[in-house]
Amino acid sequence: MSSSSDLVRKLESALGVSFGESVTDTAVLIATTSIALIIGVLVVLWRRSSDRSREFKQLAVPKAVVVKEEEDEFEVASGKTRVSIFYGTQTGTAEGFAKALAEEIKARYEKAAVKVIDLDDYATEDDKYGEKLKKETMVFFMLATYGDGEPTDNAARFYKWFTEGTDRGVWLEQLRYGVFGLGNRQYEHFNKIAKVVDDLLVEQGAKRLVTVGLGDDDQCIEDDFSAWKEALWPELDQLLQDDTNTVSTPYTAVIPEYRVVIHDPSVTSFEDQNSNMANGNTSYDIHHPCRVNVAAQKELHKPESDRSCIHLEFDIHGTGITYETGDHVGVYADNCDDTVEEAAKLLGQPLDLLFSIHTDNDDGTSLGSSLPPPFPGPCTLKTALARYADLLNPPKKAALIALAAHAVEPSEAERLKFLSSPQGKDEYSKWVVGSQRSIVEVMAEFPSAKPPLGVFFAAVAPRLQPRYYSISSSSRFAPNRVHVTCALVYGPTPTGRIHKGVCSFWMKNAVPLEKSQNCSQAPIFIRQSNFRLPSDHSVPIVMVGPGTGLAPFRGFLQERLALKEEGAQLGPAVLFFGCRNRQMDFIYEDELKNFVEQGVLSELIVAFSREGPSKEYVQHKMMEKAAYMWNLISQGGYFYVCGDAKGMAKDVHRTLHTIVQQEDKVDSTKAEAIVKKLQMDGRYLRDCNDLRVHNSPMRTLLVDQFNCGGLMFQSLSGSYSEEQCRD
Repeated sequence: MSSSSDLVRKLESALGVSFGESVTDTAVLIATTSIALIIGVLVVLWRRSSDRSREFKQLAVPKAVVVKEEEDEFEVASGKTRVSIFYGTQTGTAEGFAKALAEEIKARYEKAAVKVIDLDDYATEDDKYGEKLKKETMVFFMLATYGDGEPTDNAARFYKWFTEGTDRGVWLEQLRYGVFGLGNRQYEHFNKIAKVVDDLLVEQGAKRLVTVGLGDDDQCIEDDFSAWKEALWPELDQLLQDDTNTVSTPYTAVIPEYRVVIHDPSVTSFEDQNSNMANGNTSYDIHHPCRVNVAAQKELHKPESDRSCIHLEFDIHGTGITYETGDHVGVYADNCDDTVEEAAKLLGQPLDLLFSIHTDNDDGTSLGSSLPPPFPGPCTLKTALARYADLLNPPKKAALIALAAHAVEPSEAERLKFLSSPQGKDEYSKWVVGSQRSIVEVMAEFPSAKPPLGVFFAAVAPRLQPRYYSISSSSRFAPNRVHVTCALVYGPTPTGRIHKGVCSFWMKNAVPLEKSQNCSQAPIFIRQSNFRLPSDHSVPIVMVGPGTGLAPFRGFLQERLALKEEGAQLGPAVLFFGCRNRQMDFIYEDELKNFVEQGVLSELIVAFSREGPSKEYVQHKMMEKAAYMWNLISQGGYFYVCGDAKGMAKDVHRTLHTIVQQEDKVDSTKAEAIVKKLQMDGRYLRDCNDLRVHNSPMRTLLVDQFNCGGLMFQSLSGSYSEEQCRD
């Protein structure tokens, strides 16, 4: 009885109550059992809640977990030389080159302790960059340039820190380095980022091991990378070999391959577990997009047009996604069913095969650092081919090598080896690049080459990249919607294949929520831009945006309308818009006229290139309005251009130069200096970004990759692409 009494006293103390003097053993038993039951129920509820939370936070495109604080802190054994390889990448090509360089250095030089590092992960805070770089003795940079001569997203923070610290003096005397850039020679800012970093490293005392590599994706960037490496090896032989007479270890690149696990169909596939509308993150980016509904979709061209331009709205209500007027949206679209089915047939695998890919062996040891992070799994082959494999770009030479290794027919294997060899450079350029043969087409030409899935996803098909669009709405006007203006890319290639732009074709066929509860969805994220309206709303603005280059300016005008309704005093706003024919492709015509009527657009000036006896473009209209336009800019106004960087934007730049020369009555040199100052002061802004392409020198196949302001061209012959930073 005393033990029962003790238990009663403890229960009274824990619960803060009194049971009185007469308490039976039965009562004690009932009380303790009830408490245990309550505790058990609470534990079960907590665990279920925790499970739901974990399920909700599944990521659509997860990135490998990175411990940022210690990313560059790797131990180097005695007698070893630390080698750090940094990359600035947008689509993964620069990262792939960094990993390939690391593998080859490790194979050639036993003394080398090599680490591949994402520049964004190198330091958690900007002021740590200098502290960490000071410890390095040998580094290599793989740097892509994109947009209007901009660094890639993951290199932007480092580049800003490195270029703005001009007062450091000579402080990197201990550092030996090499830089390889990824760009396209057809564009104004060819490899700007690599060139700038190379120059600054020398200025600050670092010793250049090899001339900066200027990779040109207009030709074959893989060949440029190989040539740069060949120039590097003699220098590293001197530094990383004890006996300089020793020949470095011959190196043959290993074809990367994931470990593949086939799952029983009874296992729930990953896509079924990952159908949540949001992924639980507080912020979304290229690695952590949010799957959202298509709320609205409509055709913008009139029935008389033989082309197509889509207006599409993503519903972001309740997702936590926010954007600013002028930002870009990244969209992950699926490959179309026909392409997916053809790829599965060529691989000789069923679409419903359930599998997962892994970067480690069964015993947990790594398969090698050159493998990209795996995509989520398990998933069906249909899902993997639709969401994660770039099937429509021409294959790189490394992909041909991988196909050759698995070609059963000897003649096919030899042909693939030749195309990937230095001797086959011209044939590769003509047969693969010039003919715009996709990966699927090349595999169809070599039917005996059926790589295993682990090789196909690691070495043959690059990861399918997001497509970027200038947002065509205002966050003040439409905070719960992201609007996109996209021209359809659809047309024949030189081989006769009908190319369907991955994202534009998806948008063309998207089913909006306003038409069906079973609507289309896509993972999206917002990428910030510096394409902004002046903070002083009374400042004049001049906008030039032909075709779907109108997209961000529609957002600007919506913003001005909302500001006016809030009582803001607006300055003058002029828009130069261009299209072919007012009866066919004058997109958003009624909206633009309404903006004029509402007083948020002072003047709408339209050039119709197919209505008169001669073609008339926006630059011709600019010359007609030269005095008025330059008067607005001279008053402190802002000048905006959105669209094709290679064609239209260059013409507009030359026209602006002419207008300055004419209206200010100055010579050409002075006029260019004035235009440059407008750019430096942030009053001449261009949203003429690159296509972020993997391996497409052909402008015609690329236009779907980046809809710069939405600017796209229907025809696949002679179409233009924007400023391309090839990555």
